[in-house]
Amino acid sequence: MPDAIPRFNFMATGVGSVPFQDTDGTCREILEYLPRVPFWPQFVKRTYLEDMIIQFSEGIPLLEIKEEKRSLYVSQTSNVESELVTFYDHFLSGDTDYFAISREYAIGLYTLLEQIEQGSFDCPYVKGQTVGPITFAAGITDTNGNSLLHNPELLEAMVSGIAIKALWQVIQLAKSGKKPIIFLDEPYLSGFGSAFTPIERNAVIDNLKVVIDYLRENSDTLIGIHCCGNTDWSMIVEAGPDIINFDAFEYMDYFLLYPDDIKRFLKEGGIIAWGIIPTANFTGKETVDELFSKLEQGLGRIHEWGIAPAMLAERSMLTPACGMGTMTPAHAKKTMEILSRLSLKLSK
Repeated sequence: MPDAIPRFNFMATGVGSVPFQDTDGTCREILEYLPRVPFWPQFVKRTYLEDMIIQFSEGIPLLEIKEEKRSLYVSQTSNVESELVTFYDHFLSGDTDYFAISREYAIGLYTLLEQIEQGSFDCPYVKGQTVGPITFAAGITDTNGNSLLHNPELLEAMVSGIAIKALWQVIQLAKSGKKPIIFLDEPYLSGFGSAFTPIERNAVIDNLKVVIDYLRENSDTLIGIHCCGNTDWSMIVEAGPDIINFDAFEYMDYFLLYPDDIKRFLKEGGIIAWGIIPTANFTGKETVDELFSKLEQGLGRIHEWGIAPAMLAERSMLTPACGMGTMTPAHAKKTMEILSRLSLKLSK
């Protein structure tokens, strides 16, 4: 946790993906609607290179893109040892530039930072995101067709690669003069404990901590974990992020099944990012007042546990439930409008 606990008071930000094509216009709107914590957008409709797993693969060894399936797989090369040696030489020397995310893979990152530099934006924070290590490894299969979660040698390299790429990103965000926030996006952990997530709890915590601890040791940033479905929230708390981001529209009651963990997290300086606006099931009929009422119910439950309202307000952010990439452009824009108005209403 950071030494000085930040006071968010329901500042709003985004999760990552957007359905738009206009890179300049989208970043301008993000700075307009989410002026306190702007995020760089992932233009998933623009190119497969911005899909969340592919987007963070540059510089990580033994990976090839299968364009027609928009996926990554382990290359069938005989130079496995040589590629791993090269990778670890760059990783262990802290060569972050080797692991840079290029403009071709993340034009939103470059565009947002350029607009912040060119304008006079009074945002205290700027938010980025990376695919989380568990979701990244789970989304890649080796030459035997198995997930890299079951290949210890390659899993270690993948997790280390995600860690140093996240550090490169934090360094770029910090150049804006704003405090960086970076979320590890872990949709794979939705429904953790089912037959569809065959990974042990301790392994999840250990691999998340590799990335979190690496960032803490090498930078000054706030680190969040985003999971848009139900999961073992005590496991997420134990991994040690500064911010937990969850789908508060669909899974509020499930999240609140962990009172002891949530109270401890808040009392130690943790921040809850409430994903209060639905994305997958957005209808366009949602209103600020309805979402305010729904959020108020969740906040009220935590107040009943003995957490003071003022503390909870300081330790609360707002986001959409998940990325907006699957929404229509009109719905995504309306989501940002509602998010902006809801943040203003709650901050008062």
